[in-house]
Amino acid sequence: MRQVVLDTETTGLETSQGHRIIEIGGVELENRRLTGRTYHQYVRPEREIDAGAQEVHGITLDFLADKPIFAEVADEFLQFIDGAELVIHNASFDVGFIDHEFGMLKGDIGKVADHCRILDSLALARNKHPGQKNSLDALCKRYEIDNSGRDLHGALLDAELLALVYLAMTGGQVNLGLSNNSGNDDNGFEGLVSHRPIERQGLNFVLTDVTEEELSSHRAYISKLKEETGKVVWEFDE
Repeated sequence: MRQVVLDTETTGLETSQGHRIIEIGGVELENRRLTGRTYHQYVRPEREIDAGAQEVHGITLDFLADKPIFAEVADEFLQFIDGAELVIHNASFDVGFIDHEFGMLKGDIGKVADHCRILDSLALARNKHPGQKNSLDALCKRYEIDNSGRDLHGALLDAELLALVYLAMTGGQVNLGLSNNSGNDDNGFEGLVSHRPIERQGLNFVLTDVTEEELSSHRAYISKLKEETGKVVWEFDE
């Protein structure tokens, strides 16, 4: 399953007032693993940026003066997200802006939902943590994900943080200190298990498919713990 964790920054809050996208950031997941592929683009909006929005993301018109307009990057962006499930925090906001940009292009590109499935991670968090704060910062704190570099909002940074939050929130396994086959163990997660949600009688059940590679990594980790501590409680009969 291919997913793209996505975030945007904009000139303001309402497309009805002519506000535009000025930054897009996306992080790719394949079968719940970070692939290392990202999409990042600043966009010249051809309009002013609201002062309130600029306080949030710190992006100025001077900085965007030499950046491409959305029409010039639309094909590359669509190619990156096409066919994926988009994971977006407060999806209606970002999808509304992307649909607005698509609608101003020549030709019939359609809407985001014509190309992608959409998962709202904010709705997911509210369902999982009712009555609690579920902003990205609050979720980073809850799942012990370092967001100390997030002084201002930034599309790619926020997408990277949301990817880690999403994986943790939906059963992702934190790196156990064992290298994966590629030798790349710096993404913070490895051995992530694919989950298939099943609805029955109004409840959500999750079936977990464990691969032989995941079992092998688990056995190696248990063996390492036994050597270091002499006792473990996670052994199981196969």
